[in-house]
Amino acid sequence: MTAISVSAVSWTVGKQLILDDVSLCLDKGKMLGVIGPNGAGKSSLLRCLYRYITPDSGDITLLGKPIEEYSSQSLALNVAVVQQDTPAHVELTVTQLVTMGLTPHKGLMARLTKEDKQQVSDAIEQVGLRDKALQMFNALSGGEKQRVLIARAIVQQPQILVLDEPTNHLDVRYQIQILELVKSLGITVIASIHDLNLASALCDELVMLHQGKVVAHGEPKTVLTESRIGDVFGVCCQVGEHPQNQSPLITYFYGYQGSSELNTPSYSKYSQLDSEFGSKESAQC
Repeated sequence: MTAISVSAVSWTVGKQLILDDVSLCLDKGKMLGVIGPNGAGKSSLLRCLYRYITPDSGDITLLGKPIEEYSSQSLALNVAVVQQDTPAHVELTVTQLVTMGLTPHKGLMARLTKEDKQQVSDAIEQVGLRDKALQMFNALSGGEKQRVLIARAIVQQPQILVLDEPTNHLDVRYQIQILELVKSLGITVIASIHDLNLASALCDELVMLHQGKVVAHGEPKTVLTESRIGDVFGVCCQVGEHPQNQSPLITYFYGYQGSSELNTPSYSKYSQLDSEFGSKESAQC
């Protein structure tokens, strides 16, 4: 079953085309990583999926139903969102904020059952914050706040989870742990991710955006090619194979500071590395 279908979606701000005829689909239970350079349209695409943005044209279908046919409550029952920026001035404890994930199911004033409380406790445990359960949200670090918001989304029990840079502010251990956690939930996940190696290792599929357009969509091995990474991100790289799971593993070359054009570095800077990393052709620079 197709969980998310985006067909010919375009969105313009002023005279700037942010999303340009974007189409993609994602099967139920799969995890899709949205990748691309800054300004590629990743966050804008995700915002269309939870109706924060209404595109100028195109169609979006969630779980077989046009997105415009969902009421606010029914959308919240099916789609949970973790945004890139954590909310400011939240005068709630970690437990109180995570409990808000129950709101679409119970309403604001409903009495919590023993099962509800256990569900909240389990979600806090899953994101590694059991010792912070009674602390104020505002007193947490940026990474801890991000994990609290993911716990709230888990409690919401959505069929689709939308994550805008969920590993932002997290150290390496929690970047891996959080993405492994959301993948283990067995629901449909779509997440924008900056780290290409992380996206490669943990996502079933990737969609690469550049200047608002889809330039590639499919399994990581088909999307993450040296030439495409060079064209879209403006870097020299070599794509190998991860020793643990055989996913594409990207090795970057360095020496951009003195390049006359930041987006098209000269390969001459890497000539001394040829014997170790490969030829000019293999780096696609």
